[in-house]
Amino acid sequence: FGGHGHGGSHSSSGGSTLLGYIGIDTIIEQMRKKTMKTGFEFNIMVVGHSGLGKSTLVNTLFKSQVSRKSAGWARDEKIPKTVEIKSVSHVIEEGGVKMKLTVVDTPGFGDQINNDNCWEPISKYINEQFEKFLKEEVNITRKKRIPDTRVHCCIYFISPTGHTLRQLDMEFMKRLSHSVNIIPVIAKADTMTIEERQEFKQRVRKELEMSGIEFYPQKEFDDDMEDKSDNDKIRETMPFAVVGSDKEYQVNNKRVLGRKTAWGIVEVENPNHCEFAQLRDFLIRSHLQDLKEVTHNIHYETYRAKRLNDNGGLHPISTNGTHDSNL
Repeated sequence: FGGHGHGGSHSSSGGSTLLGYIGIDTIIEQMRKKTMKTGFEFNIMVVGHSGLGKSTLVNTLFKSQVSRKSAGWARDEKIPKTVEIKSVSHVIEEGGVKMKLTVVDTPGFGDQINNDNCWEPISKYINEQFEKFLKEEVNITRKKRIPDTRVHCCIYFISPTGHTLRQLDMEFMKRLSHSVNIIPVIAKADTMTIEERQEFKQRVRKELEMSGIEFYPQKEFDDDMEDKSDNDKIRETMPFAVVGSDKEYQVNNKRVLGRKTAWGIVEVENPNHCEFAQLRDFLIRSHLQDLKEVTHNIHYETYRAKRLNDNGGLHPISTNGTHDSNL
């Protein structure tokens, strides 16, 4: 936080203190200290058809085995299917900053004969977290810090078909987009050539636009021109084409995360191979705080207004769990 930028005008003699210096430039530092003490929470949900490597990708995102599949599965063992919505939390620390990262893994869908309403449990989970937060908020005596389990972003996995989006995916994203920040990714992108990838991305963007499905970063929440131009660039590269892997290989004397294929190793973090690094930077280095803010100020706010409105705004919220079925 390099100095205060007054070219050393505070000398120790106190004689040359900058006239009229108030010190509002220390506010950022004060906030930093406060937030460092409390730490951060970030909750990611992964959604998509079965067999697209959702858990693997999340493991890769955070370099640690975050997902509950252990690293010790033998090659020929079947990795157990995710059958229920499960959340796993890890505290990750880097440069003195602590983050409690929670990954919500959802059952893959699309295998069942009947996929009607298969988004319902997921939608319900998202709303339940809002409800939990709301209950804490409307208590007369409130906790100083309400534990935040609200889903800050939902990574939606799209199959690398190269054709059009599946109807089910469209329906799913449409349903979820009103209550959560959706970040679409093309899974297993190493099954497509770069050209096919570009074409498929364009098609997916067009189809989402035609159906009025807003994914994150949503245009209407860009704060200013700078935001808009940064986010426009991002929107033009989405959905990110990604390859996940938690296996390491030796490439040119370096250990890299990768996937071995017949013609060589797909390096997960190599931007020439896939857009995994871009996705991670987007999620963590540039937009993590914004994802949390949009969740709080837009999605949660919408839920809260609707609940309090339905409730006449005054009565204590019933806890019998029946009220949110129609949200």
